[in-house]
Amino acid sequence: MDTSHEYLFKLLIIGDSGVGKSSILLRFCDDEFNENQASTIGVDFKTKFMQVRGKKLKLALWDTAGQERFRTLTSSYYRGAQGIILCYDCSQKSTFEHVKFWQDEVRKYSTNQDAILMLVANKCDLPEQQVSRQEGEDFAFSNSMMFIETSAKTRQGIKQAFEEVVFKILDTPSLVSSTQPAGKKVQAPQEQVDAKGCGC
Repeated sequence: MDTSHEYLFKLLIIGDSGVGKSSILLRFCDDEFNENQASTIGVDFKTKFMQVRGKKLKLALWDTAGQERFRTLTSSYYRGAQGIILCYDCSQKSTFEHVKFWQDEVRKYSTNQDAILMLVANKCDLPEQQVSRQEGEDFAFSNSMMFIETSAKTRQGIKQAFEEVVFKILDTPSLVSSTQPAGKKVQAPQEQVDAKGCGC
């Protein structure tokens, strides 16, 4: 695979434990699904290369643990993120009710004022839904977030979710300027250097 790129975008995936954040990332990066996906411990990291609008992009994707005991570990990973994907499980009302908590985390730790927020209603393939699409859309609209329903199991909406975030970043000059085009000699962010070889 050609690993050259013009821009590096950092995307963060947040939300309660068990909503399917790791499954979304696994489906997007490797087109795989694991019914017995283990809970993330701390933070997981993947990269994905995309070509969008004639531009070569590298996405640094950070999958954060939802459990409370790991939240102090993950706060620093908000730094520099151009896009934040906030997930809930539409078959579990409590995870939707906790979206406000995650919004507060974004406000507290995000360093990009214009960071793109995408609200993702995952597990839309399940028959017993506790949160309607309309509820999700209304909440996203009233909080200036994009919205999409996804299913990591069936692939529904997964690629589209990431593409729409990337398109929006590309349409936001302050976010494009916050990443360094390839070719310039810049020091890699320490958090990305640290992530190499991370076995978590």
